Amino acid sequence: MHRSQIFFYILLAFIGGVFVGSFSDISKSTVLLAAIICTALIAIFYRRGSRLLNVKIAFVAFLTLFFLAGVLRYSTVYSKTHHLQKFAEAQQNVVDPQNKHPIKITLLGYIAGEPEINGSKQRLVFYAKQLDATPYVIKTDERVSVTTELYPRYHYGDIVKIYGNVRLPENFNDFDYRAYLAKDSIYTTLFYPEIIITDNLGVQLLSKYEYAKIAIFRKIFAFKGAFESSIARSIAEPNASFIGGILLGSRSQIPQDIKDAFARTSMTHILAISGYNITIIAWLISAFSLLFFRRPTAFWFSLLGVALFTILTGAQASVVRAAIMGMLVLFAYREGRLSNTGNAIILAGTVMILINPLILRHDIGFQLSFAATLGLIYLVPAIEKYFAKVPEYFKLRETMTMTVSAQIFVLPLLIFYFKNLSLVSLPANIIVLPTIPFAMLLGFISGLAGMFVPFLGQLAGYFAWLLTAVQLGVIKLLAMPSWSAVSISFDWPMLIIAYCLLIWFLGWFYKKQRRVPSQE
Repeated sequence: MHRSQIFFYILLAFIGGVFVGSFSDISKSTVLLAAIICTALIAIFYRRGSRLLNVKIAFVAFLTLFFLAGVLRYSTVYSKTHHLQKFAEAQQNVVDPQNKHPIKITLLGYIAGEPEINGSKQRLVFYAKQLDATPYVIKTDERVSVTTELYPRYHYGDIVKIYGNVRLPENFNDFDYRAYLAKDSIYTTLFYPEIIITDNLGVQLLSKYEYAKIAIFRKIFAFKGAFESSIARSIAEPNASFIGGILLGSRSQIPQDIKDAFARTSMTHILAISGYNITIIAWLISAFSLLFFRRPTAFWFSLLGVALFTILTGAQASVVRAAIMGMLVLFAYREGRLSNTGNAIILAGTVMILINPLILRHDIGFQLSFAATLGLIYLVPAIEKYFAKVPEYFKLRETMTMTVSAQIFVLPLLIFYFKNLSLVSLPANIIVLPTIPFAMLLGFISGLAGMFVPFLGQLAGYFAWLLTAVQLGVIKLLAMPSWSAVSISFDWPMLIIAYCLLIWFLGWFYKKQRRVPSQE
């Protein structure tokens, strides 16, 4: 067996261990006992010589060690406790004898992300630096999910004092909401607390690093806000919100009927920042750079553009992961060896999972980015010959091939999470997705030009509106029939079976390809 194959199986064993660990509560003592047994098996059978059976047993035991490491890694992270989490657990059933209400506490800290607007409320990610539960005052470094009224509006970096009842997240409708928040290091929630902005306490709370970080990201978010406002001035709604979604992942302003149409056509994935979106952005920058520079220079401009885009969106963990996946695809295309980059993609995913194992099961964005990237790497070579008759103008053939490959690989996940099977998904994606890069380009030009020369922004915005009107019209038209989507329940075993079938198909295809030279 080649070293690259051994390395591949090691990575898969670790990922498999994390995945199994996310479903089961295996004690550390059990993992340790199993690790001792595997080590003994390796020592016994590896020393017995080169007989095939002995080598196989030793190799399986060796891989099992990495599988157990994955189980242990998930268990260690998920079982970790924090001050606020402990406090919420301890006082969950404690009642203040004076007013018969749960005990409230005061938290000091700052808003650590862009507020998410949802209807008549806003959700804040609050970074608590100090817990005041008189007579106890404790320093802490924890994130809290805060839900509050729509007004007053809060901004990233606001230093605030919050008074309320800290709770543990509650799961609902078979959805593990607690683990979903935990992947972002959020273990507690606050609903409609009292919030007071107290910037004068910042000197006592924040380090120099945090001050610098807030100052930098405030400017980034200010530019992002100006960019989104420029798009809104240059392009009529709801097209402006749609462009904001595909460019920056901003979905809060998109009307519900459009979101429903996207769901019925399995097009929702283009409204989230994924490796596919970032790859498109990098290609657009590369194509523009090729007008002025040679290909190697244009490649580095693409990477720089991806980095700047990641920062512009706020460098959220999900976007950073998607950017890494997109960059790896760019490197693969630069080297001209897509299939040989598989180990690099798996390694990147493994490192992300090692850092935060909760993303494997609970981060939809990571799953979609990872699946789409694998589709681009492994499925494109298998189906590109079927698109030979598609014209190459504006890289249409390449874009369509990549679109279908990514869509096939993310389809099981889309069915699993959105509980429906779109019967119009394939035509919707084939018709709309190849035109998305042009909508992104026109939207970007409109937003950027509109910040400095409003007339040019509106001019580009007209073409952006025209193209997105066609795209939204196609999606609404395909979503209109009652039979366009059927409800279907897709559990984890079925999801695993679906991807096993995809892997089997790819294995069959590559084996068939290897036989062709020998037959000639």
